[in-house]
Amino acid sequence: MFLHTKLENRKEPIRIAFIGCGKFVSMFLAQYNHLDKIQIDSIVDLNIEQAKRNCSNSGLDETTISEINFSKSLDEILERNIEIFIEATGNPIVGTVHAVKIIKNKKHVILVNVEADITCGKYLSDIAKENEVICSMAYGDQPSLIVEQIEWARLNGFSVVCAGKGTKYHPTFEYSTPDTVWGHYGLTKERAEKESGMNPKMFNSFLCGDKSAIEMCAVSNAANLKCPSNGLTFPPVGVYDIAKKLIPKQEGGLIDFDGQVEVISSIDLNKNDIPNDLRWGVYIVIKAKNEYVKNCFKDYGMVTDSSGNYSAIWRPYHYIGLELAQSIYSIALDNRATGFTKKYNADVASYAKKDLKIGDKLDGEGGFCARGKLITSKKSKDEKILPLGLTDNAILKKNINKDQMIKLDDVELNLPKEVIEARDYQYNLI
Repeated sequence: MFLHTKLENRKEPIRIAFIGCGKFVSMFLAQYNHLDKIQIDSIVDLNIEQAKRNCSNSGLDETTISEINFSKSLDEILERNIEIFIEATGNPIVGTVHAVKIIKNKKHVILVNVEADITCGKYLSDIAKENEVICSMAYGDQPSLIVEQIEWARLNGFSVVCAGKGTKYHPTFEYSTPDTVWGHYGLTKERAEKESGMNPKMFNSFLCGDKSAIEMCAVSNAANLKCPSNGLTFPPVGVYDIAKKLIPKQEGGLIDFDGQVEVISSIDLNKNDIPNDLRWGVYIVIKAKNEYVKNCFKDYGMVTDSSGNYSAIWRPYHYIGLELAQSIYSIALDNRATGFTKKYNADVASYAKKDLKIGDKLDGEGGFCARGKLITSKKSKDEKILPLGLTDNAILKKNINKDQMIKLDDVELNLPKEVIEARDYQYNLI
């Protein structure tokens, strides 16, 4: 039975709470008046007045806003009658602490906070299973949508050769900072931050490659796919060339492994837009396992490579917070996650964006100090690499040159016990 049909038989409201009320949640709030049987019980945010303004700007009237319980602390709402918590702070350390508290309180959690998912997600998924609750990816974010396509392919007997998303990437963007980000988007600071409430660090992480590494790490861990040998390569590929180019090198393609993640760029090395780009979308490449299936690809006009063995499907857009309700309904009606971390295959390593000095304080993804690169979890553990998710407020104990990898021993960390336990747990799985 489909979810919307099941919803008709649901009598009680689905009571939810948000932790963090930024852009993603504001997009959900814009749909809230049109959603059946979802009820916002609480919103946790350090800036309650701004959270209320975001509610108002998203179309909620004063009566609706007055019925929401606002708080500055998760601890104050843990015992309320809430079925599903949505962690949307974007901070991997804080988000992990929140998720552990929610799970151990026997409540479901949706991690809009993909940063927490890739830093401690395997631990969180495993303790959720122990506590008989769900720790889910957020539908609307690209990792969940990619995993959905992968599940479809595998369920129907296809092997997944490559999976990923599109973005606008250029090597020079890797050194962008929150001070330079809006120029790359063609926006003024006033338009982006004041009028649209866009966070410069978060949007810089989309631009500089951090978010791509983070999201492909999430897909690798959720779908058991490999990392490229030397990190994401961002080839400029249009949708009608995905099946031709996102296949193994020995078959004339660009990827290192059969069954890996990769991100494609909407611009080339000269910063020219490529035709039929997938800047906002997601894709998978599948392979025919026999001649009959290969002929079906041809008979029904599917886009393939020259051999006819490989085909691709893609979704041109993702609707971000506008489609988060899918995760809420999936958990409440089907007791099912819209994607979750199953393996600890990958991590995101930290590299210096500039020359760094002893005593410098790092500032996390999309910031001024470090950039992220997708690596295997084995490499992360063996070489004691500092994950990007642990860089916020880490203090350097030695000088680091621009483009040098940052190691755990290079920094002073003051991590909460939940994060230490999670990382130790994951390392011990290798």
